[in-house]
Amino acid sequence: MSPIHRALISVHDKTGLLELAKFLAARKIEIISTGGTARFLKEQGLAVTPIEQITGFPEILDGRVKTLHPKIFGGLLARRELAMHLEQSQAYDIPLIDLVIVNLYPFREVVAKPEVTLADAIENIDIGGVALIRASAKNFVHVGVITSPAQYADVIAAMEKNNGELSETTRRELAVAAFAHTAQYDAAINAYLQGEATRGQLPSSLVLAFEKIQDLRYGENPQQRAAFYRDNWSREKGLAGASQLQGKELSFNNIADADAALALVRGFRAPCAVIVKHANPCGVATGATLAEAYEKAKATDPVSAFGGIISFNREVDGKTASAVAELFAEVILAPGFSAEAQQIFAAKKNLRLLAFGDFPEPGTSLEFKKVAGGVLVQDQDTRIDDETLFKVVTQRQPTASEWAALRFGWKVVRHVKSNAIVYCAADRTMGIGAGQMSRVDASLLAIAKAQRAGLSVNNTVLASDAFFPFPDGVEAAAQAGATAVIQPGGSVRDGEIIAAADRYNLAMVFTGIRHFRH
Repeated sequence: MSPIHRALISVHDKTGLLELAKFLAARKIEIISTGGTARFLKEQGLAVTPIEQITGFPEILDGRVKTLHPKIFGGLLARRELAMHLEQSQAYDIPLIDLVIVNLYPFREVVAKPEVTLADAIENIDIGGVALIRASAKNFVHVGVITSPAQYADVIAAMEKNNGELSETTRRELAVAAFAHTAQYDAAINAYLQGEATRGQLPSSLVLAFEKIQDLRYGENPQQRAAFYRDNWSREKGLAGASQLQGKELSFNNIADADAALALVRGFRAPCAVIVKHANPCGVATGATLAEAYEKAKATDPVSAFGGIISFNREVDGKTASAVAELFAEVILAPGFSAEAQQIFAAKKNLRLLAFGDFPEPGTSLEFKKVAGGVLVQDQDTRIDDETLFKVVTQRQPTASEWAALRFGWKVVRHVKSNAIVYCAADRTMGIGAGQMSRVDASLLAIAKAQRAGLSVNNTVLASDAFFPFPDGVEAAAQAGATAVIQPGGSVRDGEIIAAADRYNLAMVFTGIRHFRH
């Protein structure tokens, strides 16, 4: 055990501080404090030793320098088991500090504000606080360090249990949390400044920091451990900021599928419903109402919809909830749910409801894919395609209704795993072929799935996430009844593909941009 005689407190967030400080004072522990923290504690009637009384030096440079002094860091870093350290502490009148309570300037919160300036960001980079935390954590054998109000209750309980002392196990755990805290803090600063400086280029060195939101029961399979972490690089709240209103704990696969559903549904402005299974959409539709959109989306592939993830881009009303409640679903996510909808879903206690509030627009976060010995990094594919670059390459121009369907299909196909083919009308998917090794197989699969669902791809349009390497995919589409095709173009056989489209009187649009999704 390590006796606590003296504590240093310097915090920005004063949540719960008074209770902790009163607890320390009741145990006759001397409290050293700085600036605003010292004033706060004195106003509450607590005895405080101002830090300048220890250092003999005032705070300077608008508070930029207040704790950076040998008398403070000597008191933190002195090893109590070394006679030389204790002799030097006495010789230089350095008081030993046994407990440090520090939390940092709110850098991440400040830079998340749209109106933040570089000057604002810089002034919220904490220097002294980080130094205090690192020094205390380094000497955890003798010093305890608290970095979050969330730790106060546990520390009080540990001290009460051990007659005012902290065990080395507790101090080590606090040190681990402290180094994670400063690492995340520095990563946030690094991310912000690199974003300001690189102007869209990927950084030369990548510092990653993730904060655990929750442990998960298991990963993709029961034998795999898993947890959900918040990305400190991202300014987009996404699923990490959603509220779960009811249901069982989210699983690894629930979260992955829900992310895919959210990414797709936010691409539409009309009332939209998306049903996802194993990270692929099995039905997408828009309608005059959410209920209408849902029924059309489900009709694309009602078999696969069973046990799927359903997302909406409007608050879910009672009528929509009644329709959805007839199907077994794992997760439903939407900006919100009406009181009537929540009452209807309450009867399905295991159904998870996620409300993400204000509809999140695509962020600028990066995507990571772990490979052996490294990590692949890329921007998210959130670019809105410039339709002025779309080019009709066939003899026949698309009709107005075909254009509407082509735009719809192009929005959907970018969210289908490659090789991807989508047959659709202007407001709904008819057949989706995902994850096939050849593009013609993806096309044939989409046709077969539509037929099994009792739908026809006759007079639909086809969207392909990448170019057709051979004419056979276009020929299969025409033979199934499709009337128009949208695809990136860029194959060495584009001439043959265009000629095939002309033979079948298809209209074909090249977008000039590919949307692979692996």
